[in-house]
Amino acid sequence: MEFLVTIRQDWTALRDLPDLAALVEEERRTGRELIAEGVIVRIWRVPGQRANIGVWRARDATELVAHLDRLPLRRWLDAEVRALAEHELEAP
Repeated sequence: MEFLVTIRQDWTALRDLPDLAALVEEERRTGRELIAEGVIVRIWRVPGQRANIGVWRARDATELVAHLDRLPLRRWLDAEVRALAEHELEAP
């Protein structure tokens, strides 16, 4: 199943963390792992915002939440999730 996921950072809370640089590096490493595993199918940054939009793949919403919870910055992220269904124009 695919999901459209919009993630926004709470920069007000994040910017003052003493270990922010290490957390950001760990976040990038985890993101690369999720891409390698096929969980993150596509991802785009949102210019002018501390946000990204991506297509994520998981068996169901419960598994998607588990993947999101792997992100080191998760407690400072707001994730808006929309389940996607196949459109008839793309059906075989």
